[in-house]
Amino acid sequence: MEISGIKELLSGKQGADLLQVITEQYPDQVVFSTSFGIEDQIITDWIGKSKVNIRVFTLDTGRLFKETYSLWSRTAERYALKIDTYYPNTEKVQEFVSEKGPNSFYESVENRKSCCYIRKIEPLQRALRGAKIWITGIRAEQSANRHDMEYIEYDEGNDIIKIHPLFDWTFEMVTNYIKSERIPYNILHDKGFPSIGCEPCTRAVQEGEDFRAGRWWWEDQSKKECGLHVTTK
Repeated sequence: MEISGIKELLSGKQGADLLQVITEQYPDQVVFSTSFGIEDQIITDWIGKSKVNIRVFTLDTGRLFKETYSLWSRTAERYALKIDTYYPNTEKVQEFVSEKGPNSFYESVENRKSCCYIRKIEPLQRALRGAKIWITGIRAEQSANRHDMEYIEYDEGNDIIKIHPLFDWTFEMVTNYIKSERIPYNILHDKGFPSIGCEPCTRAVQEGEDFRAGRWWWEDQSKKECGLHVTTK
């Protein structure tokens, strides 16, 4: 089915209903990637409560916050949910750290992107194998790059169709929904962390700063993507 057909199929559908419709169209071929961010927790709640047939996975880079691991455990327990976990290739990590050093990503964009590739991109490629539809928690207002994306789009690099159910949601809408539905979330969000990634690469956002200012804060703002969500329309 082409993207236009999927858009028509999902027209007017939201939440768990949207997920149910897409899994009926693509049985056993829909995956959802969670980093346990506040947006991802909403989609996880829909999946967990509706028991819809979507494989949930996460990427463990080995450098996550302890608060993220705590939420991971609470989430899996609350929804009785199996979360497939993908780790970076050990030999590649060893080689990179041995040659560049454990914190070389601070030294150049090239080093940081190499680290992201080893710890995120390659594991993601393994996680997406065999899937036709990739559900994400991306929202348009998260960054300029994401604002230019679309609600449903084709990812040429991974040869997969991506659907962002929360694409038009504001951060206020997300936080209000989390509170009203009593969905577990990362306590770092209450400490000025709207976007949470690896611990060495994430800091709290100061008043007046951009949503993703706390990610790779030492780099130019235009470069602040790890490569997970590079899309060709």
